[in-house]
Amino acid sequence: MGFLPKLATTMIGLCGLFSLVSSDPNTRVKTVLCNSGEYSKGDPFGISLDYVLADFEASTPTDKDYDYRNISPYPNSYAYGHAACNKNLTTSDCLTCLGAAKTAMFGACQSRIGARSVLIDCTIRYEQYPFDD
Repeated sequence: MGFLPKLATTMIGLCGLFSLVSSDPNTRVKTVLCNSGEYSKGDPFGISLDYVLADFEASTPTDKDYDYRNISPYPNSYAYGHAACNKNLTTSDCLTCLGAAKTAMFGACQSRIGARSVLIDCTIRYEQYPFDD
């Protein structure tokens, strides 16, 4: 077998290997924790929380380390947050994982002033107070 056929065979094999390596984010839920305190409909904290969560989805997947912290800009009821993704994910996979984490979190922690959702490939946390992870 000549050089070009060997090269072509090798390239086809490598392409097949790379297609096996590609995968979706692992969105299996490890844990969801909820703060016992609640906020009511119309509470300013809800507006702050909406800001923090929207900012997570816009900023975490584009952050160099997929590790993003934020605080709402509304002084009457701050919300503090942290979101992170596995560094091996693509930008779109990080966004997909964060969406799954948010869904899991609100499925268990509706109207809570703090919650944490930990999935295999990402995590989201928000609180009414500053925190360190």
